[in-house]
Amino acid sequence: MNASNTHAAGPGAPAVVRPSRFVRVVIRPLTKVLNPVMMTLAGRRHVRMAAQIRHVGRKSGRQYVTPVGAGRAGDTFVIPLTFGNQSDWSRNVRAAGGGSIRLNGVDYRVSQPRLAERAQAAPLVRAAFGPVMRAGFGVLGIRQVLLLTLADA
Repeated sequence: MNASNTHAAGPGAPAVVRPSRFVRVVIRPLTKVLNPVMMTLAGRRHVRMAAQIRHVGRKSGRQYVTPVGAGRAGDTFVIPLTFGNQSDWSRNVRAAGGGSIRLNGVDYRVSQPRLAERAQAAPLVRAAFGPVMRAGFGVLGIRQVLLLTLADA
């Protein structure tokens, strides 16, 4: 990981991973247009990679639903952190210790959120996503994933 997209956080806190330059310059400005479209598709049957994650705001206590990319490897859900580990939804899920996710038309309770370097989680990433999607992670500069465990497992 290069110094341009990470920096140290406080003691015991995970290193802050920022989105790649490509994501900041090209993808982030499109989110106002893409998120409403993704929200209508995310979580539906046969829309394999797009999911909805439901979480509680760590400050507001409000319920939120956010479209995310996600895959499943056994009892583990893998969410690539396109916008880094400081996105509000990611911080909310980690602070709450989980939430719920709708993937392929099915709702799941998830817990035990943990950050992992993409390379460290390579077996899970390979099991959850096909080669084209994994190649896309490299193009987008995704370095970290959020791992969640099926709560009923």
